[in-house]
Amino acid sequence: MDMLRTVAGSEIMEQEVKGKGSEERWTGAIANLTEMASNLDSLQKLLLRKAVFVDEDTFAKASLTSEQARTIKVLEQRVETLEREVDAAITAAARARSEKRQAEAAQKAAELRAQEVTKELENTTKVFELHMEELRAKQEEISKRDKEIKLLEAIIQTLGGKDSRSSNLE
Repeated sequence: MDMLRTVAGSEIMEQEVKGKGSEERWTGAIANLTEMASNLDSLQKLLLRKAVFVDEDTFAKASLTSEQARTIKVLEQRVETLEREVDAAITAAARARSEKRQAEAAQKAAELRAQEVTKELENTTKVFELHMEELRAKQEEISKRDKEIKLLEAIIQTLGGKDSRSSNLE
């Protein structure tokens, strides 16, 4: 503190040399320094009254305990982070299982629909085959009747031709 007063005193001398224009500024600075010195003295006295002095072994144990407490706090934070990650992973897995079940159900429904369509196509094919058989039978019948008609026409022409010859002869 005496040193601060000496510094402040030398600053006052310099101030007188420089001039009176900055005298107020220097006066304020000296007042601040004096107040800071007083506060520093009060703080030293307070620390001396409140200070706890321990031997090295006790200090080492306290330091170790403090370091362990910091490590525990860091590890607890890491555990919380990992728990959040596990919860997120569990949620994602549950969502994936649900989506898988939905996809499987949709696939099963699509397979059932494909089976239904296949059966329907098979039935339609059978119906078409039956219709084709019917059409072939009718076509054969038409062809047969066509031949009969042509035969009858030929007979009619032959008979009609003889009738017209016999009527020409008379």
